[in-house]
Amino acid sequence: MEFLLMNHPLDCPICDQGGECDLQDQSMAFGSDRGRFTEVKRSVVDKNLGPLVKTVMTRCIQCTRCVRFATEVAGVQDLGMLGRGSGEEIGTYVEKLMTSELSGNVIDICPVGALTSKPFAFKARNWELKGTETIDVTDAVGSNIRIDSRGPEVMRIVPRLNEDINEEWISDKTRFCYDGLKRQRLNDPMIRGADGRFKPVIWRDALAVVAEMAHKVKPEEIVGVAGQLSDAESMMALKDLLNKMGSNNVWCEGNGSNRDADLRSGYIMNSSIAGLEKADAFLLVGTQPRVEAAIVNARIRKTVLAKQAQGWGPDTLLEIAERRHPFSSVLLNAKNPAIIVGAGLFERKDKDAIFSALETIAKYANAVRLDWNGFNVLLLKAAQAAALDLGLVPESENSIESAKFVYLMGADDVNLEKVPADALWFIKGIMATGVDDWKIIRALSEVAGVKLPYDTLGAIRSRIKTVAPNILNIDEREPATFSFSIKPESTKKMDSAPFGTAVDNFYMTDSITRASKIMAQCSALLLKK
Repeated sequence: MEFLLMNHPLDCPICDQGGECDLQDQSMAFGSDRGRFTEVKRSVVDKNLGPLVKTVMTRCIQCTRCVRFATEVAGVQDLGMLGRGSGEEIGTYVEKLMTSELSGNVIDICPVGALTSKPFAFKARNWELKGTETIDVTDAVGSNIRIDSRGPEVMRIVPRLNEDINEEWISDKTRFCYDGLKRQRLNDPMIRGADGRFKPVIWRDALAVVAEMAHKVKPEEIVGVAGQLSDAESMMALKDLLNKMGSNNVWCEGNGSNRDADLRSGYIMNSSIAGLEKADAFLLVGTQPRVEAAIVNARIRKTVLAKQAQGWGPDTLLEIAERRHPFSSVLLNAKNPAIIVGAGLFERKDKDAIFSALETIAKYANAVRLDWNGFNVLLLKAAQAAALDLGLVPESENSIESAKFVYLMGADDVNLEKVPADALWFIKGIMATGVDDWKIIRALSEVAGVKLPYDTLGAIRSRIKTVAPNILNIDEREPATFSFSIKPESTKKMDSAPFGTAVDNFYMTDSITRASKIMAQCSALLLKK
């Protein structure tokens, strides 16, 4: 302990790590009440690692945890040990920022206050905070997290251990997007007036206007789109409301017209996230896990450390399906091959042909059998799986182009150019008052004369149980199943256009992250131009 504390400054009163510091705990348990070191303590220049990680390198004890994490888990060679003897220090080899999507995890693994959260600096002590266990909704992984709050304000987000999903890691977007929760929130419903400006109104007037708008159009011209942060209860209520109005055009943004919505195996991670470690060969189609699901990417990297084959497109996929590509032999010789399909393929017109080719590959590679199911779909948005479980699939892919009444429930990524200019809108954003979406829909149904048969949370969950009982099985995972198509689609219909990038900006993917100043800084400083 004396050697560890020899050059360590007495910063505990001003250090953000105070109260949850490993060195502090060990010093209290095993250290002395005085030191014998009388020489001048050394000091180290702080490093600039970006807008997320604050450095006070004089506190560093050279344990190299951060170096190992960056190299072995995050997969970036940004940190290393420099110098010799008393001049030894940890830093970047050249002056640069830490660009990993998982960089914030060095804050948790640092045993001292050398690496701390820059946005959280000097905001609160850990004993002042109230922790709430929940899950992350910035992507579809469902990382286990703990939200620490003081009063009504969220102060920070930290990971919870779950070896089956995120282990002890979370992405930077998950950890630092919380400041977006307190910006751009609606206090009251608003209606656009004749002058084009919005004016606040009471809920009764707002719902009456929406009900009147809905009754002016034909049932087939009514469209509902659930946002990526929507909960299952609200999506169930939205679907029931539109069904009572005679419309089946309701879906969750990002899903498109999913042909396998009747079978969960067509849109979930069948091998499970933890099960990816059993795979010995990976075929990734139309997905970039590093920005779509950084935690899954870390799991894949943990399993297979190899160069990625770049430039593959639909033509190469067809060659693999026809066993004309060298990678076909890799899949054939693999014991547990894993196929990971990006959810962005749901938006392609040739998705049926692509999935047919993937099923062909899964068959000859024996990727689906009783003891192993390696056919996986990596979803992008948190609400997608629940939406498909509840049957939120549009009757037609082009239904929004003929819509006259559009109900957007927190859906920010809808292409508004496809919607007719004379369409009537009802847009539900994030309310500062915290009104549940399903309660608003329930009230709207009563005003519109199509009253929904539930008034409480328990009642609507009973309704969900009749449609998709698996949603209510919290902390349980259903056994993976898979069924090949009876009538496979012809691969001749496959478009040769390359697979597009589903996520252009890792740090801004939903309404919360787009309202976050921290994410805006990351987007400006860390993304490669």
